[in-house]
Amino acid sequence: MQPAVSRDATPYDALLLVSFGGPEAPDEVVPFLENVTRGRGIPRERLEAVGEHYFLFGGRSPINDQNRAFLAALRQDLAGAGIDLPVYWGNRNWDPYLRDTVQQMAADGVTRAACFVTSAYSSYSSCRQYRENLADAVEGIEGAPVLEKLRHYFNHPGFVEPMVDATLAALAELPDAVREKAHLAFVTHSIPESMNDASGPDGGAYVEQHASVAEVIVERVRQETGRRHAHRLVFCSRSGAPHIPWLEPDINDHLEAVAADGAPSAVMVPIGFVSDHMEVIYDLDTEALATAEKLDLPVTRAATAGVDPRFVAMVRDLLLERAGVERGQEVARASVGSIAPMWDRCPVGCCPNPRGERPALCGQDR
Repeated sequence: MQPAVSRDATPYDALLLVSFGGPEAPDEVVPFLENVTRGRGIPRERLEAVGEHYFLFGGRSPINDQNRAFLAALRQDLAGAGIDLPVYWGNRNWDPYLRDTVQQMAADGVTRAACFVTSAYSSYSSCRQYRENLADAVEGIEGAPVLEKLRHYFNHPGFVEPMVDATLAALAELPDAVREKAHLAFVTHSIPESMNDASGPDGGAYVEQHASVAEVIVERVRQETGRRHAHRLVFCSRSGAPHIPWLEPDINDHLEAVAADGAPSAVMVPIGFVSDHMEVIYDLDTEALATAEKLDLPVTRAATAGVDPRFVAMVRDLLLERAGVERGQEVARASVGSIAPMWDRCPVGCCPNPRGERPALCGQDR
């Protein structure tokens, strides 16, 4: 096997960072939320209520600034490795919009771009919806580049290793008297149960992938500390109608439960997120920590991967790995845990749209 260590990114002549996007001023908050929820019939009053979360932070989401920092780190990493490749950035829900970025790429003469999506797992909202966005972005644009999504990276060591170290650091922040039996709450974004049931080619991939990452972290913490901590996968940011079952337990309910069971402390490990955006700084750092304070439960929160150099370098590894595959070479694919490295092109029928089929790029059916 030939490891992905070359500097040759051909056949790609660009790298595209694809993200969720977020408002950067108070008057952008509700229009942004309307973009996010378009077609779901959510009343404006509900959007305004959710918007209050953003107003606690000046009416500005941190996600675009985090993407700018990640872009700068990624460009520096590629240049340091001798890879001369332009890096573009486009969002699903806010400026810079993905379609505008694709138009710029076409104008710049880009013909084929590898796409890194800031969402690591399989489900409709975390994978196929982005693939639909990519299809929308190229539709009708003359000379639009071919866009190819890099593989899922939830089990790549460049993502997992920073989370292991962040968990150890968060444990170290707890008072000595409550650290040894601290509970680890691995947190991700809740989705409808039906969406999880349909995730991946065989169903259940969303929860299965998170559970695999959590197990790797728990075992690595045991190796470092000599203790295997009690743990559970929990969820945040539920946004659906009350009558539709979503993945549970919610992080706040879970903290109440572990406190009632006698856990002396807890660490929230946000394995479902790659940076400290709104779901982290509001749902965890604001709401969940307030719950913990009311319970008199010592709680810390592990950092996300952010711009950790290992996470940034992971993108380069994925790029060169995929470039080697496209050139017909055999390459080594880095992964940890119980799930093998993921596919390059999503299988037919993977993570279907719950509202009906739409065109999507980067799958075996396209």
